[in-house]
Amino acid sequence: MLTEDEREALFDRILGWVDRWSVGHAGFEECDRLGMSDAQRLAAGRALAGIGVEPHRVLVDGNWDFIGNGKTTTLVKGDATSLSIAAASIIAKVTRDRMMRDHDEHFPAFNFAANKGYPCPVHKAAIQALGPTTIHRRSWAFMDGLPWNGVSRYERPDPQGRLFE
Repeated sequence: MLTEDEREALFDRILGWVDRWSVGHAGFEECDRLGMSDAQRLAAGRALAGIGVEPHRVLVDGNWDFIGNGKTTTLVKGDATSLSIAAASIIAKVTRDRMMRDHDEHFPAFNFAANKGYPCPVHKAAIQALGPTTIHRRSWAFMDGLPWNGVSRYERPDPQGRLFE
């Protein structure tokens, strides 16, 4: 609901209000290897570990408890009803946006400074023309049929195996 400039303006104010904060991250290799659900769990675990204290309660935006520690409360549209979730959302989004702006200098054709890696037309056109960068998730379904410049697409092994192998 906020513009990028509004989120940036609130970022330092929010950090001044909190005692502790942390952002968890899963890299593209981890997202490919684990799948997005387990990568989200990994990132959340890293964020919780990064605050340096054991939380009494964890609020999660949405209806999926991806943390699963028995201390989680899920809130659908939590960023509109919980100041804690709204603040965490701003911190996470600004942190990610800043990371993507840093990547922009290494991959100018992808215009990460403007699109932050979301699959907008400019980003899709760059992937179609140039193939993925070293920071793209290889298992993303959008990658099918694109040029790869010698880099192989990552496909997670089926945990149940193949029926006729």
